[in-house]
Amino acid sequence: MKEVNELSFTRGYGIEGDVNANPFSPRQVLVLRYEESIDLAIPPGELRENLVITGITSEDFTSGSLISFDSGAAIRLTFHCEPCKRIEHLVDSLKTIQYKRGLLGVVINSGIVRIGDKVNIQPEKFPILFENPYERFLDFIVKVPAGKVVTYKHILEVIGVDKSYMRAIPTYLKKTSAQNYPIHRILDSQGYLIKYAPNQKSQLESENIEVLCDQNESHKYFVKINKYLYQDAAIYLT
Repeated sequence: MKEVNELSFTRGYGIEGDVNANPFSPRQVLVLRYEESIDLAIPPGELRENLVITGITSEDFTSGSLISFDSGAAIRLTFHCEPCKRIEHLVDSLKTIQYKRGLLGVVINSGIVRIGDKVNIQPEKFPILFENPYERFLDFIVKVPAGKVVTYKHILEVIGVDKSYMRAIPTYLKKTSAQNYPIHRILDSQGYLIKYAPNQKSQLESENIEVLCDQNESHKYFVKINKYLYQDAAIYLT
């Protein structure tokens, strides 16, 4: 990471040139209040934030708020950035900075953000996103329309968690299988049907999704991901 005088924001993508730019992700930008870095006695930049702002109250700096800048660039705040091993050397315990590392967000208007720009914030402009990944998982899968599918990998991107959460997806599915959620639209990362969704093949076919048989393993079925993948990049833009 390096300090720069300006950032180029692109709607639905993130910061140009940034490793976290991703049209499906709710964590395109990490914004930190300068006042929080002072309270933590941690210099700006050490928490790996993209942008430091000042003059915004903690009451307004919440999920669902809209931050806008002089150029017209704007960010929808999504949820808190969780403490991780990359910053554990800064504190005695990561618990001490839980909900203090800043808020993640997505770029909903393009523009250049420069040092010294005025910042405006509008609280409750968008729905609040859950802090708990499982609740974000539930919130997302109900948005997948009939005739479309998602994979484990896609789910991780959209709910904004690390790849290590891949092992949690089966647990999520087991918890959800007895409830009225469309988990039949979920495939593994290779596009194969999953064992946690009863009658998945017939349910997908009823939605006009073609289910194919693996020629090497007759009992395994798959869907052509590229043909049916739900790729609504605007999911966090409205």
